[in-house]
Amino acid sequence: MSSFKVGDNAVYPGHGVGTIKAIESKEILGSNHTFYSIEIIESGMKIMVPTNNTEAVGLRPIISNEEADKVLGILKETNVKIDNQTWNRRYREYMEKIKTGSVYEIAEVLRDLFLLKVDKELSFGERKMLDTARGLLLRELSLAKGKGELESQDEVKAIFNL
Repeated sequence: MSSFKVGDNAVYPGHGVGTIKAIESKEILGSNHTFYSIEIIESGMKIMVPTNNTEAVGLRPIISNEEADKVLGILKETNVKIDNQTWNRRYREYMEKIKTGSVYEIAEVLRDLFLLKVDKELSFGERKMLDTARGLLLRELSLAKGKGELESQDEVKAIFNL
């Protein structure tokens, strides 16, 4: 179980990187509970997560430099077989991957949609999902690697429109 301090960055699945703004205690139904008060950087949304429930909701620290390298490796793979199922089946499958909060799964979704976009027009939902995956990954990779390092890699620049 990871414990966070005020000021730490953490990733909340489906919403992206947030900053721990406070650790608060609240009384609920007669018992005291401690919460992380998190503000999502991208949207400004505020989320309260029970400190004893972080793993269940998928709250996790920012990836390390080594993990960021693995993610960039996934994004750079171009020799992948993209499932030829209908767009709505693919959409559901990709949505499940994004909801896991796994940076590797999100990277696979982004890569697959980016490669699919080269071959054919994406549906509105797929374009929106591409933007969502791009946003979720870009913020975290920027914190893990530094924006300058991402911009120095042409394949990555193309995927993130840098």
